[in-house]
Amino acid sequence: MIFNETKIKGVYDIDTEPHEDKRGFFMRTYDDKKFKDKGLNRDWVQENHSFSKHKNIIRGLHFQFKPHGETKLVRVVSGEIYVVFADLRKDSDTFGKWGSITLSKDNRKMLYAPKGIAMGICTMTENCALLYKMDNHYAPESQGAIRWNDPDLAIEWPIDDPILSERDSEAMSFKEFVEKHVGLEE
Repeated sequence: MIFNETKIKGVYDIDTEPHEDKRGFFMRTYDDKKFKDKGLNRDWVQENHSFSKHKNIIRGLHFQFKPHGETKLVRVVSGEIYVVFADLRKDSDTFGKWGSITLSKDNRKMLYAPKGIAMGICTMTENCALLYKMDNHYAPESQGAIRWNDPDLAIEWPIDDPILSERDSEAMSFKEFVEKHVGLEE
């Protein structure tokens, strides 16, 4: 595995190193020693599988409030997904900044995002499946969401007219988040 820190401190684009031959491939998607060597030591307590049937679905920007903040290790096993990560950590040098990565079944990349990072996805193909490990149990009472098209964050999404859930359509703005919560604690 090759760990590449993004412009958001603590968020890593991880290249897997598949071994391929005429039968297919084998790749390691987690190695606690390699993660510990990078200071990314986590006890993963939950793994989720998200499936999106259609192209142009946006989910997010989602996060969890303390004490239920989540570090996530994300990868795509079917389709192609544009993933956005926004820094909500109140003491971070990159607070209010965002980055993105395309994860796909073909590029076999992963994304590591620490607590305090909001994430959103946009499906670029039909039938997208996303797997992600978390280091904390999901707590619905601690969930938060910021509007996908917030003008202050000015995220450059690859589509203009997404399919959204009611929750994501009614999410708070970044300005509302800052006024109410200041930021997230790690």
